[in-house]
Amino acid sequence: MQKNIKWLALWILISAFGMKGDKPAYTIFNGKGKRVEYQKMLDAALKADVVLFGELHNNPICHWLELELTKDIYKTKLNDLVLGAEMFESDNQKALDSFLEGHYDAKQLKQAARLWPNYNTDYEPLVAFAKEKKLNFVASNIPRRYARLVNSRGFEGLDTLSYREKLWIAPLPIMYDSSLPGYAEILKAMGGSGHGSKNIAKAQASKDATMAYFIVKNLAEGKAFIHYNGTYHSNNYEGIVWYLKKYKPGIKIVTIASAEQGDIRVIDNDNKGLADFTIIVTESMTKTY
Repeated sequence: MQKNIKWLALWILISAFGMKGDKPAYTIFNGKGKRVEYQKMLDAALKADVVLFGELHNNPICHWLELELTKDIYKTKLNDLVLGAEMFESDNQKALDSFLEGHYDAKQLKQAARLWPNYNTDYEPLVAFAKEKKLNFVASNIPRRYARLVNSRGFEGLDTLSYREKLWIAPLPIMYDSSLPGYAEILKAMGGSGHGSKNIAKAQASKDATMAYFIVKNLAEGKAFIHYNGTYHSNNYEGIVWYLKKYKPGIKIVTIASAEQGDIRVIDNDNKGLADFTIIVTESMTKTY
């Protein structure tokens, strides 16, 4: 017994030294601020209709975990999994489909779609996975020219679009609640005065509403949807989450947020409760751009 205790003490000592020398890149916390393992997040994702993965656009850990979580969900859901992303605008769906179906090569996709500058490093692996597994990949975001239209003329500007153009945005009139903290924060940052500054929050809402609309539109019975978006679009259960619940009451959503901290062992108060799970990445992490 005494010998076993000595071995246990030695193991604890060795483990402590090993942990001291580690350089962890990230830590996952639940909505209550408790540290959890990756498997906990995966288990929750497998029970959801929609998983909103909120990323930091230039963070390699976020992009890696997006791909890993997608692969792990696929192991259970198989062809009942649908992918979608803010990084593809709805009027580029035909070009994206052409690539996934093998009619376009990578060069043709780049010519036909408005790909983000970091597409090759950060989003191409997700698209390649969808192509390999023959999964649908939804271009969910509002075309940027229409978001700019809202920014300059408010939601009323969308009324001037043709019938065909309106197929690429959320149904009109777009619901909007300026008192939601996320939009209120945008208004506050812009000074909260003047027609133009108020429209910036509406432009953000037009993106959130359109992404939520195309998620629901492509969420068939028995399917699961994982959506990649900037973390601000789903933080605090607002943005896309608010619209998803409006378009499909009772929908089961799991949200994942991302944030950076100097110390990743404990979550900062400002980052608690951002989502069902928050990935805290060390702020010294290298960036993809």
